[in-house]
Amino acid sequence: MPDGSAVRRAASGGWLVERVAGGAGELHRHPVDARRTVRVHEVDGPALVLGSTQADDVAAVRPGGDVEVARRRSGGGAVWLAPGEQVWVDVVVPAGDPLWDDDVGRAAHWLGDSWALVAGGDAQVWRGPLEGRAEGSVACFAGLGPGEVRRGGSKVVGISQRRTSRLARFQCVAYLRWDPTAFLAALGPVAPGVRSRLADGVAPIDDGSPRGVAGVGEWGVVERLLRALPAG
Repeated sequence: MPDGSAVRRAASGGWLVERVAGGAGELHRHPVDARRTVRVHEVDGPALVLGSTQADDVAAVRPGGDVEVARRRSGGGAVWLAPGEQVWVDVVVPAGDPLWDDDVGRAAHWLGDSWALVAGGDAQVWRGPLEGRAEGSVACFAGLGPGEVRRGGSKVVGISQRRTSRLARFQCVAYLRWDPTAFLAALGPVAPGVRSRLADGVAPIDDGSPRGVAGVGEWGVVERLLRALPAG
């Protein structure tokens, strides 16, 4: 797909595929239609994105600095975003779609199954209750929620939900590279359990590049996800 800040659209297997670039806050505020959609976001600068219920003082950085402080409308803890460091994809399912599930705890299982195919190896979808609730309420990747994907004990894909009467919007992040240093600096003081989970409990996703070859990056992962999603 072409580069650019405007939304670019294509179609794949019954899904509307959109690509959009900009600041993290702007991208989170951008509305979506109530139809099967995969929206790929590319941030133009580093950002600390707070969950819908987090207090502003969680952030050690302040608005107007080098790191954008943004807020999403889905729940959970903070997420770190930076250009080229992650794959951020929103997957939208309209109410009444065969993929829709009224059970919020079960609603993302099918999506996790698709991401597990992308992650490969021994990747597994978490189907239990929220694990690491206290840590995850501070930083998304320090906890593990239903539908999220882990490999070898480390979290690979984080998923948060925003649901209305018209649609479910699953906001997914998988890191191409992971170093929690900048994230922890933006968060400020956190409990040792959060720091430990971020340091040792997160793994980047394999972008499918052959061994010894430079990574193909975000679109290698996105294309594999599109192939893994249920057609409709």
